[in-house]
Amino acid sequence: MTGLLSHLLQARLLAGLFIFAAAAAGAAAPQTPLASVERACERIGERLKDVGVKGCLDAGLTVGSGATYNGMPMMYRDFVPGSSRRTPFRVLLIGGIHGDELTSVAIAFQWMKKLQDERLQPFHWRVIPSSNPDGLLLPESTRTNGRGVDLNRNFATPDWDAKALDRWRKVTRYDPRRFPGSAAASEFETRWLMDQIREFRPDAIVSIHAPWGVLDYDGPLDPPQRFGYLRLQPLGVYPGSLGNYAGMVLRVPTITLELPNATDMPTNAQSQRIWADMLGWLERNLPRGEPPLYQRLGDSHWVQR
Repeated sequence: MTGLLSHLLQARLLAGLFIFAAAAAGAAAPQTPLASVERACERIGERLKDVGVKGCLDAGLTVGSGATYNGMPMMYRDFVPGSSRRTPFRVLLIGGIHGDELTSVAIAFQWMKKLQDERLQPFHWRVIPSSNPDGLLLPESTRTNGRGVDLNRNFATPDWDAKALDRWRKVTRYDPRRFPGSAAASEFETRWLMDQIREFRPDAIVSIHAPWGVLDYDGPLDPPQRFGYLRLQPLGVYPGSLGNYAGMVLRVPTITLELPNATDMPTNAQSQRIWADMLGWLERNLPRGEPPLYQRLGDSHWVQR
């Protein structure tokens, strides 16, 4: 266990170097959101009929610091377990990092409603239902953010400088949907998500995507084999991806749920089975007999900007 903890500390310190170097490269974003929660929910509800304006407002979202390039707020909500028998492990749930994957946002709102209603679940959740609001809310939703950057290729991984832009040129042939940015962590949304990981200190991360219809995993534990109708199929590790940054560099178990359709929601039964299987895996696999990660690591050992 001592060796694992040492590895975690070294990984976070290494990642901190990349965040510090990237901070100067980030484009300026509005200091405060131009849209309120109410206005943001109006726009989200208009775009996502499965959520609706009322469903967004009822989620009780909190506005984080800063704002996107187009002035949208980054919103989240914490859900703590109803039972206090033990200190809970923390799980960070992220939807919509690609703005055109509408179901990844809608199902995050659906699961937030479940967390509101089912207080006996054992984890402390932080849910970010739409982590790329600019991409979601453009006249036509886009994979990239408001500045045309693929946020899931923009995280500050150690291989970013050597590989990210080279891969974009040679492998994707300058595909604008997969542009990784001019520098690692150049985007406000990327840096905001990295801050959330640093501050919340999750014991596991769940990122929702579409439309590959599979389950992917990066990190130190044995991967889950199946959540509902999503079966394990590793999709690879890419420079600047969240799985690379959180799962491989920070060694936080990182689950990627790839829904089978970006616009058509799973049935309620399918969604419930994914959720139940995921909860079961987290309960069985997060370290037993150990305090949560945020109690094992002091602030000085986490990534700092």
